[in-house]
Amino acid sequence: MSLVRRLLDQAAETPAAVALVAGDGTELTYGDLRRQVLAVRHALVTSGMEPGDGVLFSVRPSPESLVLALGVVAAGGMVVFADPGAGPEMFTARLRLARPKWSAAESFLYAASRLRPVRAYARRRGLLLPNLGDLEVQGQGPMRHIHVGRWLPGVPRGALSFAKLVRGDAPEPSDVGDPDAPAAVIFTSGTTENPRAVVHTQASLSAALDLFRERLPLGPGDIVHTDQLMLGLPTLISGARWSMPPLFSSPDEFGRLLKERGATHTFCVPVHLAEILDAHPKLPEGLRYVLLGAAPAPAAILRRAMEATSAQVLSVYAMTEILPVAIASAEEKLAHTGQGDFLGEPLVPTSIAEDGELRLSGPNLCRGYLGDPPLTELPTGDLARLDEKGLVLLGRKKDMLIRGKFNLYPGLYEPAIAALDGVTEAAIAGLPDPETGDEEVILAIVGTADPDRLRARLPDVIDHDALPDRIVVLSELPRSGRARKLDRDQLRELVREMA
Repeated sequence: MSLVRRLLDQAAETPAAVALVAGDGTELTYGDLRRQVLAVRHALVTSGMEPGDGVLFSVRPSPESLVLALGVVAAGGMVVFADPGAGPEMFTARLRLARPKWSAAESFLYAASRLRPVRAYARRRGLLLPNLGDLEVQGQGPMRHIHVGRWLPGVPRGALSFAKLVRGDAPEPSDVGDPDAPAAVIFTSGTTENPRAVVHTQASLSAALDLFRERLPLGPGDIVHTDQLMLGLPTLISGARWSMPPLFSSPDEFGRLLKERGATHTFCVPVHLAEILDAHPKLPEGLRYVLLGAAPAPAAILRRAMEATSAQVLSVYAMTEILPVAIASAEEKLAHTGQGDFLGEPLVPTSIAEDGELRLSGPNLCRGYLGDPPLTELPTGDLARLDEKGLVLLGRKKDMLIRGKFNLYPGLYEPAIAALDGVTEAAIAGLPDPETGDEEVILAIVGTADPDRLRARLPDVIDHDALPDRIVVLSELPRSGRARKLDRDQLRELVREMA
């Protein structure tokens, strides 16, 4: 059964129950959600959307964006997530690969990308937006457009209004998209010469939701506070309530809404959780599950979370291509005293290549990369080992440092160092010697530990060949992206300046 069909069937069972609470507190029932998705689907099909049509999607998380995305997929379309703020060259390269025929964007974004004064203001703020209204389908003329929000100058002539789409007829369809056809395209890494996009089908996304539900009990009466689609969708399929935080919600507001909305589950990036705990040292008593993901969870944050709540604290290991892969409790991660980061028992078929690289497969694996042959197994780029307790992450292949004949993988040692008293976070960087290619190994820490005393303790924790040449103390580690992941390039430049 397709993802959309499962959601529609669940909504039909509990039409009066609240499905969504928006950032501003507005509620949407399952019945209204179902009718709106079907109305959008019908309007798009009658407006000429054909199976396989790509829709460039530039709508921020909201009930409207959810309804529109589901309506596109139900109509047989493919939602293309290609950030218009990525820069003109990267955006153009991604469009060239995805070849979308439609564009869906918030009205203010059309205005900001087309009106000269607004474009100039955005440019002064460092945001170079493409002219969304003048985009063309390669060799086929202008794109079709859908705008979300009230009409503003700059919205293309003839653009469909989302507000009108959801008010239209909503007949019951005979089908809501091929489960095995592309449903979502997510651009990840890549360059302007070779952009890379992950392609998921309704079937692969549906399998991912089932794995989340196996490890994370969900049902009517539960309230999940998150802006993450891949936790919001299993919430809705389970008949629970999805509570969306406001856009740009502060840590204090996020924590306050956990209590006010009676959240039973939540998802946070580890760094974001630390900020929430700064504002709210104790989390609401009704909370039962706290999920951490998108970046490694340091031991210090796991300990703070366990002190702040009686809820089960879980860390999710996943990637865009396949999610989830493994889920471990905070207790399991903290009990791991060996090298590497304990990830938990794998939820998908797993193998380890001869060079130690983790390879994954399963029904939740993406169809592949846009423009490439289908994938049957994913080489992750992560180094790992599999023992009787589960998966242990040892590091990234590309993060390897070279010291003489020793290959040093930072991720193998950073969790053990970060677990030491006085160390909140730890990261290892390498500065290559231009003459020899050998690397000076620098350990950067955040915390109160004295570098000299820490150096004396390290031989009991990590291999001799991994001992740092230098230890530096930082107020914080450099991070980037929405997931606030460690930026190793920035770290390398930072410690280079400190030399």
